[in-house]
Amino acid sequence: MDLYTASRRIAQSFQVDREPLGIGNYGVIGEGNTCALVGINGSIDWLCLPKFDSPSVFGAMLDDRRGGRFQVCPANGGSESLQAYDDGTNVLQTLFRREGQGVLVLTDYMPWNGNPRSAVHELHRLLEVREGSFEVEIIFDPRFDYGRSETLVEFAEEGLIALGENGERLTLSASSGTRFEMRPDGGAVAHVELRAGQRLWLIASWHSKRPEKIAAHRPFDHLRATRSYWRKWNHRMHYDGPWRHDVQRSALMLKILQYAPTGAVVAAPTTSLPVVPNGQRNWDYRYSWVRDSAMSMRAMNLIGYPEEAVAFFRFVRDTVVQRDRLDLMVTIDGQPVPEEEILDHLSGHGGAFPVRIGNAARHQIQHDIIGPLLDAAYLHEQSQSGGTLSLAFWQEIRKLVNNAVETADQPDHGIWEPRNHPTHNVHSKLMTWLALDRALAIAQLFGGDRNEASWSAQRDRLLGSILSRGYDEESGTFVGQFGGKSVDATLLLLPIYGFLPAGDPRIQRTIKRICDELTDGRFIRRYAEHDGIDADEGGFLLCGFWLSEALALSGRLDEALEVFHNHVSAANHLGLLSEEVDPSTAKPLGNSPQAFSHLGLIQAASRLDLALKLRDEGIDDPPYLPSDFPTL
Repeated sequence: MDLYTASRRIAQSFQVDREPLGIGNYGVIGEGNTCALVGINGSIDWLCLPKFDSPSVFGAMLDDRRGGRFQVCPANGGSESLQAYDDGTNVLQTLFRREGQGVLVLTDYMPWNGNPRSAVHELHRLLEVREGSFEVEIIFDPRFDYGRSETLVEFAEEGLIALGENGERLTLSASSGTRFEMRPDGGAVAHVELRAGQRLWLIASWHSKRPEKIAAHRPFDHLRATRSYWRKWNHRMHYDGPWRHDVQRSALMLKILQYAPTGAVVAAPTTSLPVVPNGQRNWDYRYSWVRDSAMSMRAMNLIGYPEEAVAFFRFVRDTVVQRDRLDLMVTIDGQPVPEEEILDHLSGHGGAFPVRIGNAARHQIQHDIIGPLLDAAYLHEQSQSGGTLSLAFWQEIRKLVNNAVETADQPDHGIWEPRNHPTHNVHSKLMTWLALDRALAIAQLFGGDRNEASWSAQRDRLLGSILSRGYDEESGTFVGQFGGKSVDATLLLLPIYGFLPAGDPRIQRTIKRICDELTDGRFIRRYAEHDGIDADEGGFLLCGFWLSEALALSGRLDEALEVFHNHVSAANHLGLLSEEVDPSTAKPLGNSPQAFSHLGLIQAASRLDLALKLRDEGIDDPPYLPSDFPTL
């Protein structure tokens, strides 16, 4: 840990009380199947079991009274707390301290050894008093099915059993001497006196028959194995640049967002966290967007994690084979995303209603999916010196390329999923161009393809269309839609994907206009036009990392570094990034942790690291095309 990181953690310590926490006051633990969000007050306020997209068991993040929680903290308030991960792991520690009384450490993790099907669906919590003595309060209050169904908590010999109306069962095993009482408002509570040197274990197990003695769970063995797995996984990272700590945490978050049994990647492990306080842009992100997932795998490949990419490519292949098409989003099991539904019994995070599950964007038309997928596959093959993409994968993907050609001239909703009419989005056209460009390159790895001449012609035609219809002569810039007048942050991808050199005057004017019209304080918004939703939003972190990359490619390295540092500083005390940020306060907004934001950090850090090396070597003119970058 460097001094800057340490100072941020100390500066963001938290006074433990009963007030609901903000989005940025949580850490995340997980085991390849689901994630738990652990507050800096020791409360687990979000956990879906047994999978990311299962109904919540603890959901106080979305309703402090009805959602349910599992909180462990000093009794009677008045404590200060700090959080940090064990270095190189997803094992989280929360430290509580009281002046003149002592120090209490809570260690939270979900056991995992990396095997895709080895998760035991357990949550382990270890309390240790390091100094003095504490009275500890334990609240165990699960609310199954998003708090919609009745949850019955019963006493058992070694702890508690929670039962739901639909057959749900969650047991809590506790160290001997832990005595629970039923709470009048739900769940159970225990108060335990602990002195220096004493420990207390709490283990929540999904669908186990009954609580067991703590020794039967072998918690210290699980803790050692879990720490060992994460540290060995982390050791594989190739990136060794100046932002290693931030890149490391981003990689660990992307790994934790990948559903191990299938290789799918969720956009975020949460639903309905608002992008503006009391706003209505509250969406369910617990599904796999093919585009977002492919971009995540591109970032992972940059820093030395090809196995995760292979797992995702297999998921795409199997999904296409099963469904004979590639939907823009699917569940983590490759099935259709549920219809959008409003949970009107929940008040929402900080009162931001509605709370949604499912996602209506599943019905949208988005033609920008295949481009990032082909780009990630091509980069993967380059980074692995070829021969790792399977013929079965290519045979399915080439069908998607041909389909992309057929739909290239049709309007769509695009990457930002506005809830109004489809348009001819420049980004979607660019992604089809990208798909064709990368397909032509990948085809050579399989001895060529009979469609090469057609793909090449269509690629060139799309290039011409974007240069003519996606360009506004009056402003001298590219625009977000064919024939439109406004800019969109996705235009920053034109140089990043090698469509045009960053030094092209049209690109430079476009970057300037984006900065002039979309910048809000230190951050950048996605676009300025109305999108069919009557609510504002904040700065979009991925777009800021794109801007940093585009500036670096332009040779404007000092500006690129400033933008990058501004956006890295939007991370919470643990280095976790949400989807958006309040431009005026820099507080996190939206679902968190967000894959988009963390992949953006990794890619920008890799780009900037290379740019710094080139500058140190005296190379004044940066290379513009991705093929000119040995790692990008």
